[in-house]
Amino acid sequence: MSSPPLTGLRVVEFSAFVAAPSAGLTLAQMGADVVRVDPIGGNIDTRRLPLNERGLSLYWASLNRGKRSVELDLRSAAGRQLLQDLICAPGPGPVVFLTNLAVDGEIGWEALSARRPDLIMVQLSGLPDGGNALDYTVNCAVGFPDLTGDGRGGPVNHVLPAWDVAAGLTLVTAVLAAERHWRLSGRGQHVKLALSDVAMATVCNLGYLADAQVNGTDRAADGNFVYGAYGDAFTTSDARRVMVVAITQRQWQALARTSGIEAALGAAAQALGYHLDSEAGRYEARALISAFLRPWFQRRTLEQAGAALDAGSVLWGPYRTVRQMLAEDPHCSETNPMFAMTDHPGVGRFLTARSPLAFSESPVAPPLVAPRLGQDTAEVLRRTLGWDEARLAQAAQAGVVGGVAA
Repeated sequence: MSSPPLTGLRVVEFSAFVAAPSAGLTLAQMGADVVRVDPIGGNIDTRRLPLNERGLSLYWASLNRGKRSVELDLRSAAGRQLLQDLICAPGPGPVVFLTNLAVDGEIGWEALSARRPDLIMVQLSGLPDGGNALDYTVNCAVGFPDLTGDGRGGPVNHVLPAWDVAAGLTLVTAVLAAERHWRLSGRGQHVKLALSDVAMATVCNLGYLADAQVNGTDRAADGNFVYGAYGDAFTTSDARRVMVVAITQRQWQALARTSGIEAALGAAAQALGYHLDSEAGRYEARALISAFLRPWFQRRTLEQAGAALDAGSVLWGPYRTVRQMLAEDPHCSETNPMFAMTDHPGVGRFLTARSPLAFSESPVAPPLVAPRLGQDTAEVLRRTLGWDEARLAQAAQAGVVGGVAA
């Protein structure tokens, strides 16, 4: 069997929070050797909630699975020089330096590329001018909270850090594109990305900017309705909730037929001047459609509604908490080849995902294990820089490295 697709790619990650760590995780899941470097004691995200009963971060552990963890005193000149040494260590192929932190001096692009011209440095900032921003400050500025909810209670923040997740995947794309450039030219490069640009590009790509500029309109918050088509949420007799969506004409016909509302709804729509034969027409008639569908769901339990919707080939899904998903969804279990129950020393045993990608010619790594902070410092310095035990002990005693006995 062949190796994972990114086997042999060496990545040094100096990061915090979500975007860059998720990029490093994605690369590690495809076989890259990812070394995460933290200040001694951990970076600002090391103890983020949720925590286990021992006070260890399940968040940090989940985002840094499969990486080798190194602790360095990055406030000292010796520690910063050591990070440069790790990034620029000789070896085949390019080295990737992945960061979402402000770096300069010994670990800035000029110094690093002067020492290793084939370096690929991929760097995320908050704003295009290098200013600070987080997912939450970017999200509120691009309009989506004003479109979330029903519009009666003001803007609603989305719990998913969508721009961090999208930026993480964009960083992976940058690494792969720059690595291809290196293969063709032998040259490295500095790739920059701003979190706010990821969000604004998405707003542009989905037509929101065009709508505002061409039509001079601001889309309004519309509850659980699906914009531009028909979709809405309903409550069942056992107080569960489901989402039904009908984008295509076939999906709409399946929903109307299964719920038995075709004739009565058609007559009402005709009387009120609605046309149900297009996405736009069904969107215009969304409140009327939901009024006809609501009693059908109120008379059925979730199980009964789900069975009928499945039998009618209706596109739907249940609303669940994460714990309900674990209990109810067979795809969120070891029956799904993506998952395996995995022991993470000191953190706990929990369902852990491998890469969701499935390659026909090269496997991806099994679910990766979370490192303990600094557990790989000695091994990385030995293997990458050729340090011996005496030098390791000396650096530990001087406080330059962590995770090593002085």
